[in-house]
Amino acid sequence: MAIVVAYWSGTGNTAKGAELVADGIREAGKEAQVVNVEEFAAAGLKDCPVFALGCPAMGAEVLEEDTMEGFVAEVESFAAGKKIGLFGSYGWGDGEWMRDWVKRMEDAGAAVYGGESAIFMNEPDGAEDDLKGLGKELAAL
Repeated sequence: MAIVVAYWSGTGNTAKGAELVADGIREAGKEAQVVNVEEFAAAGLKDCPVFALGCPAMGAEVLEEDTMEGFVAEVESFAAGKKIGLFGSYGWGDGEWMRDWVKRMEDAGAAVYGGESAIFMNEPDGAEDDLKGLGKELAAL
C-alpha cells in the first residue's frame, strides 16, 4: 500500500513540498501517492496507518478554511493510532499554525512526525533535506 501524501496548495509551494516528502518515501523504498485534497476524500485515509498532510499557513496562521479545514476535521475523527506527517509553507509568522495543527492531531490520538521541522518559508528551497527526511521517516514506520 502506497503512503498517501495529501496536501492543499494555493501558490504551488506546498505542492512542491508534497513532492519532496514523496521523494523521501520513494528513496526509502516505499510507494508514495501524492494527492490534492480538492480531488481526494479524507475517508480514503481511514485504512492508512501512515500518511502525510500538507497545508500552508493562511490568514492569521490557520489552515486553509474552505477545503483543508474540513478535510482535517474529518481526519481528526479517525486519527487515533495513526502516524501522521505534517508539513507546509508559510510567508509570515513563526509557525503557530503548525504548532496548533500538531497539537490538534496529537489530541486526536495520532503520533505526529515533521511539524515545525518540516515547514518552510515560501518555496521549499533549503528545506529539501528536511522534507525528504520526513518521507524517509514515514517510510520506516
